[in-house]
Amino acid sequence: MLLTNTAGILGVMLATQLAPISVSELLGNADRFNRQPVTVSGTMSNYRGTPFRRGGSMYTFDLTDGAETIHVITFAKPPCVSGTVTVEGAFEQVKRRVKVSYSSDEITAWTVTCLPDTVDPRGPKGK
Repeated sequence: MLLTNTAGILGVMLATQLAPISVSELLGNADRFNRQPVTVSGTMSNYRGTPFRRGGSMYTFDLTDGAETIHVITFAKPPCVSGTVTVEGAFEQVKRRVKVSYSSDEITAWTVTCLPDTVDPRGPKGK
């Protein structure tokens, strides 16, 4: 019963996110979106994959709208490594006591969707 209710609540929360927002809108309203599901569109760059010793991998990249950039973490390999994407996931505003030279806000993504302009018309690897 608890699992069903949790899934229902998550479904309602996801359904309330109507359209993707920009990285600037997300970071400009970080308190409002903190620990909430978000859908954010932007350009993916600095893609990295890190394998775990016991199997599996973690993938990270930066998502930018040209003005602001946020760090994204996902445990499912994205279908592309650069270009325009839409990310669905949970936003977390990380506040630390020490000053850092990088953004500590991040999205833990459960879905990364590559938009059509990122698909090579020649097919995989130029074929």
